Amino acid sequence: MRGLIAIVVLTLVAAPAMAQKKSCEELKSEIEAKLKANGVKAYTLTIVPNADVKDGKVVGSCDGGTKKITYARSKAASMK
Repeated sequence: MRGLIAIVVLTLVAAPAMAQKKSCEELKSEIEAKLKANGVKAYTLTIVPNADVKDGKVVGSCDGGTKKITYARSKAASMK
């Protein structure tokens, strides 16, 4: 019984860390697909190291948490 509980606890602890190991390009593609499905047309997604996050909204974390994906509306979308 203790072994089963230990396995469940370790799985729950490891799951978030495993999710962050996704490649940045793969995660960026998934985010782009969601944006297109929601009808968003004019935007920019940028992959940046954590220390360089300045502009845009952070919409994802990748490469083991060392990089972020930021979202910014394009100027064409802002003018509408």
